[in-house]
Amino acid sequence: MTSPASNHSSPTWAQTHRASATISPLSALAHRMGEAATTWLSSLTPGQRSHAIYTVADDERKNWHYIPRTRSGLSLRELSGGQQKLAFRLLATGLSERAYGQALAIMSLEAVLAELEGPARNNPRDPDLYHFTVFGTPSDTEPWGWRVEGHHISLNFLIAGGIASAPQFFGSNPGKVPAHGLSDSGLAGMAGFRVLALEEDLGRRLVTMLDHAQRHRAIILPEAPRDILTTFQRNVTRETAIGLAASSMTEDQQHLLHTLIETYARRMPEALADHQLDRIARDGTGHIHFGWAGGEHVGDPHYYRLQGPGFLVEYDNTQNGA
Repeated sequence: MTSPASNHSSPTWAQTHRASATISPLSALAHRMGEAATTWLSSLTPGQRSHAIYTVADDERKNWHYIPRTRSGLSLRELSGGQQKLAFRLLATGLSERAYGQALAIMSLEAVLAELEGPARNNPRDPDLYHFTVFGTPSDTEPWGWRVEGHHISLNFLIAGGIASAPQFFGSNPGKVPAHGLSDSGLAGMAGFRVLALEEDLGRRLVTMLDHAQRHRAIILPEAPRDILTTFQRNVTRETAIGLAASSMTEDQQHLLHTLIETYARRMPEALADHQLDRIARDGTGHIHFGWAGGEHVGDPHYYRLQGPGFLVEYDNTQNGA
C-alpha cells in the first residue's frame, strides 16, 4: 500500500549564532545543551558511550540525511526508559515547545506508516529508530556538537563560541493521516492530522495572494521537484536568490511572508530564534525572495523556498496525492 503525502521542510540558517556578553541568552542555552548532553551521556554504559560519542572533527558529523537508513549513534530502541527520558530532555533544549511537539509527532507517524505499508520493507518503520549522537565533550569553552536524526528528522548543532543550528530537517509521511486503512484505534484517531499544516497553509496562502505579474516572477518551475533541491548536501553554496523579492510585495504580502519565515525560525529555542530574526531584519527583508513550483490548490504537488542573504528554507510536498 502506498502512503499519502509526504511533506519536507528544511531550513538552513547560514550564520553561527554567537554567544557574547550582549547576548547572554545564547550562552545560557549553550550551557543547558551541554548539561543535558552530559547528563544523558553519564547515564550510558561504557559500551553505549562508545557508540554515542564521536570527536567533533569526525567526518560523521557532516554525514546527515532524512531517509530511513542505517545510522550511527544510539537509537531510542537501544536505550532504557530512563535513558530515553534524558535523551528527550536533550532534544527539547534544541527546539521550541511547538517544534518539540512536531518532532514527537513525526516520530509517532512511523507507527502509522508501519500499518499502512505492512512488513515488506527493507527499512522497518519504527518510532524508536531515532538516533542521538554527541560530537566531542560538552563544554562551555571547547567546540562540541550533537545530533538527533531518523526518518524525516535531522537536527544538527555545533557549539563553538556560539551555536550553529544547521542543517535542520522536518518531514511528514503521511502529510495528512488518512481516514481509512488504519485498524489500530489509537492510530485511527489521528485521521486528518497534519504535522506541517501551518507551513503548508501559509505558503499556499502567500502564493495565492500574488497578482499575475508577481506570480510570473515567483514561479521558478512549472512542476514541483520530487525533493528539496539542496537534498542532503553537506555544503550549500550561496546562490543568487530566485523568485519574487519581498520588495515587490504589498504590505499585506510582506506581513504574511514574515509570518512564514518566523514559523520556521521559531522552531528553534527563543534565544536562537530571536537572534536569527534580528539578523534577517538587519539584512533587510526586501532582499528576501519567495519562489514557488507546482500547483496552488490543496492536493496539488507543490514546492516553495524562502531565501535571504543568510538563510534558505525549502518546503516540498509531492508524494501520493500531496
